[in-house]
Amino acid sequence: MQITKRNIELRVNDSLMRVYVAAPKPAGHYPGIVFYSDIYQLGSPIIRLANYLAGFGYVVAAPEIFHRLELIGTVIEPDDLGRMRGNDDARRTAIADYDADCRAVIEWLKTESAVAPDKIGTLGFCIGGHLAFRAAFQSEIKAAVCCYPTGIPSGKLGQGVADTIHRFSEIKGEMLLVFGTLDPHIPEPDRHTIITTLENANIPHKVLNYEAEHTFMRDDGYRYDPVAATSAWAEIVTFLGRIFAN
Repeated sequence: MQITKRNIELRVNDSLMRVYVAAPKPAGHYPGIVFYSDIYQLGSPIIRLANYLAGFGYVVAAPEIFHRLELIGTVIEPDDLGRMRGNDDARRTAIADYDADCRAVIEWLKTESAVAPDKIGTLGFCIGGHLAFRAAFQSEIKAAVCCYPTGIPSGKLGQGVADTIHRFSEIKGEMLLVFGTLDPHIPEPDRHTIITTLENANIPHKVLNYEAEHTFMRDDGYRYDPVAATSAWAEIVTFLGRIFAN
């Protein structure tokens, strides 16, 4: 399916948040997806992933997660300095601000003419995987895809300690978790904690484990695994397609 691409602006607590929107070109009503990047914001690899998902029939809205600290349009380079910068931006962002951004994108999707307002989901990578987990606390979210989500058991996300691990019972939709078993940022005990907590909260979920490293779905780095990434995308598309089929 061909897609359209544009940028919109949303104001959240008087900060201008750029949101990249990729959507199907044919007229219609499609599910909307709150799409979260990693700490490097909306660089080419993340934009390619957003575009890819949109081609399957989704209106994908990807906010700049550090808009309060970085200039509009800033892409953080995925190198040693960029990693320090992105992690520092993450540390300096209030958890309540991340949540406010989520609400703003959901509200925009609900009013967008191409979006079926009762069909909203979320997807994210790394810190964005954690943000997608928190997005699932919102009542509108029917499906959440969390790719190698960092910091959930520890509460590492922004200023202070995130309460994510204690709020799983608020999730109303279904969850798909994508992990790399060679990922040092989400070791086996953390994966076990997340899964056990979902089970105890009776949240419908599916877990995908790949013999892959962190960020293995990002196609510009040495950790990229095209076979694992292709398999994960097939699972993601099937998962979202099932939930939003009707």
